[in-house]
Amino acid sequence: MRTSYAIALGSNQPHARFGRPEAVLQAACAELSTGPTRLVARSPIIRSAPIGPSLRTYANAAALIDTALEPLELLAHLKSIEAAFGRRTGGQRWRARVLDLDILLWSEGAFEAPGLCIPHIDFAERRFVLDPLARIAAHWRDPRSGLTIYHLKARLDRKRPAA
Repeated sequence: MRTSYAIALGSNQPHARFGRPEAVLQAACAELSTGPTRLVARSPIIRSAPIGPSLRTYANAAALIDTALEPLELLAHLKSIEAAFGRRTGGQRWRARVLDLDILLWSEGAFEAPGLCIPHIDFAERRFVLDPLARIAAHWRDPRSGLTIYHLKARLDRKRPAA
């Protein structure tokens, strides 16, 4: 049975073959269109400030994919894509990276296992995740709160300090 997933994409390091982080995300979306996954939708790419010690601005996007893979199988597949793009594992959290792929949501609801929590634990508090996700999946619901992505984004937007 095929199911759908919402995936977050991020990059803040250039790639020797693909170039700038925006091009890395475009190449990653092309990769999500091959093998066991089929790309259904892709958001525009946005720029965001880094979290943690990294100093480089991120390119972020969201994608919807269909696949027959179960959550842990998809996680392994996404990690193999990251590795193929040159991502190193271990080391400092939130450091600069060529490619980061995270499972945000699953059409089957919540899932929890060692190393994987769906929905992604922090997605509802991250503008760089919700802004692109709302462009392609505003009607999807967070299985924890029951709120749509549109409503989660509206809540986060209301918290934005006045400029």
